[in-house]
Amino acid sequence: MRRVRVVGVGMGPQHVTAEAAEALRSVDWVLAFGKGEDDALLRARADVCRLYGDPPFVHIPDPPRDRADPADYPAAVRTWHSARVAVLRSAIDERPGVVGMLVWGDPSLYDSTLRLLDELDVEVDVTPGISAPQLLAARHRIVLHEIGEPVHVTTGRRLREAVSAGQGNLLVMLNRDLDLDLAGLEDWQIWWGANLGAPGERLVSGRVGEVRAEIETAREQARAVDGWMMDLFLLRRTSA
Repeated sequence: MRRVRVVGVGMGPQHVTAEAAEALRSVDWVLAFGKGEDDALLRARADVCRLYGDPPFVHIPDPPRDRADPADYPAAVRTWHSARVAVLRSAIDERPGVVGMLVWGDPSLYDSTLRLLDELDVEVDVTPGISAPQLLAARHRIVLHEIGEPVHVTTGRRLREAVSAGQGNLLVMLNRDLDLDLAGLEDWQIWWGANLGAPGERLVSGRVGEVRAEIETAREQARAVDGWMMDLFLLRRTSA
């Protein structure tokens, strides 16, 4: 059975742990999805490989996905995942040896690499990485939850649903239109960050109604510096 090592690399070379570095040096080659040769995130993965063992880096095209907010979002994702599994299977079958796959942040949180590999006849091991929520808390010097209280982890797509259900302390990832997602939450407290650990890192905190425009500007600044933008935030209901 072929072996695939899934390695969490945080947000780049500076977050690669000793365990992750050892895992990278043990693989025969690294496989990565990309959106073309000008994909900045693909180049960042290649940079990690060059620093840690320099295994051959194989880029495969990421199948297209319907990102126009389809009515049946889960079905659209399943279709995309099926196409990715087919591409993965073909790429792994073409080359011998132990395969490495690099995951931004940690493979356990809002990443489907492990789900895709479950569809293949391969042996998988996982090396954890530094996650975006950890970085957000560190950069803002905060604890993600109040004393003895929970933190609800969700996506921008499901933020309104969580607020309606009574959640008052939310960690929100995979964000969309913040004007839409944050509407009506102007009095909540927000700790926001984008591209954490990358050159384009940006941080904003404060009352939503007071910092909303600043966040939008910071999002564009992060994208301009790095060529991509991934953000998340902690959102907390303020006491009356």
